Amino acid sequence: MTKSRDRSIVHRRNFLKGATLAGAAALTPAAVAQAQNAAPPSPIKPGAPKPNPVVETQPPSDDPITQSSSGGDFMVDVLKSLEFDYIAINPASSFRGLQEAIVNYGQNTKPELLTCTHEEIAVSMAQGYAKMEGKPMGVLAHGTVGLQHASMAMYNAFCDKAPVYVMIGNIIDADKRGPLVEWAHSAQDPGALTRDFTKWDDQPVSLQHFAESAVRAYQFAMTPPMAPVLLSLDAELQENPIPEGAKLRIPKRPRMALPQGDSGAVAETAQMLVAAEAPVLIADRMARTQAGMNHLVELAELLQCAVVDQGGRTNFPSRHPLNHSGRRRAVITQADCIVGLELNDYWGTLHAFSDRIVRRAQPVTKPSVKTVSISMHDLTTKANYQEFERFQDVDLAIAGDGEATLPLLTEQVRRLLNDSRKSAFEGRGKKLAAAHDAMVKQAREDATIGWDASPITLARLCAELYEQIRTEDWSLVGNGINVSWPSRLWTADKRYRFNGNSGGFGIGYNAPGSLGAALANKKYGRLSVAIQGDGDLMFAPGTLWTAAHHRIPLLYVMHNNRAYHQEYMYLQAMANRHSRGIQNAHVGTTITDPNIDYAMLAKSFGVYSEGPITDPKDLGPALKRAIAVVKRGEPALLDTIVEAR
Repeated sequence: MTKSRDRSIVHRRNFLKGATLAGAAALTPAAVAQAQNAAPPSPIKPGAPKPNPVVETQPPSDDPITQSSSGGDFMVDVLKSLEFDYIAINPASSFRGLQEAIVNYGQNTKPELLTCTHEEIAVSMAQGYAKMEGKPMGVLAHGTVGLQHASMAMYNAFCDKAPVYVMIGNIIDADKRGPLVEWAHSAQDPGALTRDFTKWDDQPVSLQHFAESAVRAYQFAMTPPMAPVLLSLDAELQENPIPEGAKLRIPKRPRMALPQGDSGAVAETAQMLVAAEAPVLIADRMARTQAGMNHLVELAELLQCAVVDQGGRTNFPSRHPLNHSGRRRAVITQADCIVGLELNDYWGTLHAFSDRIVRRAQPVTKPSVKTVSISMHDLTTKANYQEFERFQDVDLAIAGDGEATLPLLTEQVRRLLNDSRKSAFEGRGKKLAAAHDAMVKQAREDATIGWDASPITLARLCAELYEQIRTEDWSLVGNGINVSWPSRLWTADKRYRFNGNSGGFGIGYNAPGSLGAALANKKYGRLSVAIQGDGDLMFAPGTLWTAAHHRIPLLYVMHNNRAYHQEYMYLQAMANRHSRGIQNAHVGTTITDPNIDYAMLAKSFGVYSEGPITDPKDLGPALKRAIAVVKRGEPALLDTIVEAR
C-alpha cells in the first residue's frame, strides 16, 4: 500500500471519527437546550409533558434492560420435544427471538441451525432430509418475503408428499410494528400465501397455543399423505418474558399408527392378484422405509409377478429379477390385473400421450384389465393447483397408506395360495427373470455407444461413477431430469440408494435437496453422490457455501450440457412443426457465451472441485480424487462436460 493511500485512509478515518464525535456532542443536554431556545416554542397541550428529544430516543424507563426468560426459550423446549435435529434458516429479524433462544438457551443442539443463503435452499434441504431420514427438518423464514422465497420449494414438497415443517416470523399487532420494513414484512394471514399447498397452518397467539399447534403440526405433517405445514410465530411471543406464574405444558408427541386400507377391499384385491395370469404391481411414492421395500419384495416374490418402480422413492431392488421398470410398457400392455401403490399419475401410467401437432392420448392396457389403487392421494387433493393429474377410473380405489397396507395384502394373498397357483407362479417367475436378464444385457450394450466421445456420454458418466462407488455404502441423493442410466446400470438394493425427485418438477431443487439428504446420510457414514444439472445449480448456487460451511460430505457430478436442454428440444420440435429449421433453437435455451466455470464457482464457496472435464479418460481418476475428499467429510464437485441428454 502506498504512503499516499495510507495518509488518505487515516484522513478518512479521522474525518469519520470527528463526524461521529460531533454528532454525539450535538446530543448533549446543553446543545439540546440551546437549540430549543433558538427555535420558536411549539404549542403544548395543557398537562402534556414537555418534548425532550434526548429522552424520547431512549427505551422507556420501565422497559427492562435484561430479562430472565423469553417465549423463545419455551418454544425451544417444544421443538426439542419434537426431536428436531436441524432447523435451516436464512437469518432474519422477525424470528430473532427464537433464533437467539436456539443458539444460547438451547446451545444450538437438537435443533442445530443450518445457515442457508436463500429460503428456497432451506426448504429444499428439508425436503431431501425428510425423505432420507424419515422425519422433518425445521425451517425458519422471514415473514412475507421469506415465505415468498420459500413457496416454490414448499410446492415441490407438497407434490412430493414430503413432511416439511416451516415456521415464519410475523408481527401480528399493528400497534407494535416498526415503520417501513416491519409493516412490509408482516401479514394479517400469512398462511394464505401457501395454503393451497400446505396440509395445515396456524398463527398461535399464546405460548400454550404454540405448544399445542407445534405438536399438532408435526402430527399432521407425519400422517400420510405427508405434506408441508406452516406456523406463523409472533415476534413479541418469541421475545417477551414468559409471564410470571404461567402454567405451560408441552403435549406428548403421539406414537402414530398409520392408516391401512379396508380389510374387505384388501381381501378382494388379493383375490384379483391370485387369479390373474399377468398381474403387475406399480409403485411410486410408496416405500418410505426399508420395511416398505421389503414388504413389496415379499408380495412380488409370493406372486412371482412383474414390478414397475416409477422412482418417486426407491421401492424395489433394481436388479431383482421381477423388476421390469425398464420395460414397463411391455408388462403393462400385457397385464390383466394392475395394483397401483401410491401412484400420483395413474392415468399417465396407463396411457400413451403425444403433444405433436394435435394433443392426443390412448390407453395402452387391455380393455379387460382389472385396476386397483391403494393410496392416500385422494385425501389431500385440493382445487387450485393441478398436481393431482388426470382422473383415472379404476375398479377398486382403497384409501390407505401403501406401505402400511402391504403386510395385510401379502397375508391375504398367502391365504389364497394352493399348489396349482404356486406352480403357475413359478413358471411365470422364470419367464420374467429371463426377460429381466435380457433387459439388463441390452442396457449394458447401449451404454457402450459413443463410449470414447467428447462431450462425455451420460451412460459413461454414470458407469464410471458407479465403478468408483459400487463397493461403498452409497446413496444417490439427487439426479438430473430424465437421467435413467443409474436405474439401468446400478444395483440399488436399499431404500436409501435413491431419494426420489423434486415432486413438482421445479428447477432448483436438486442441489439443495441432495444436500439435505446427504446431511441425513452423514451420521450413517453413507457415501452421498448427486448427478447435478447445470441449469438447476444456477437457481441456488449458494447451496455450495452451506455444504462447505457445515461440512456436509457430498459429491456433485455436474451434468453440464450448457443448456436447458429439455426446453432446447421443445423449441426444436416447435420449429420443425412449422418447417422453420432448428438453427435458432439455441436462443433463450442455452447457457453459453460465456460458459460457466462450475469448478471455479465451487472453489469460490470453499468446495473442492476439478474441471471442466471433457476427455472421458480423465473422468475415472478425477472421480477417485473427489470421492477421497468426500470420504474425509467434505463436499466436492466435478464439472463434467456431458452430451446433451
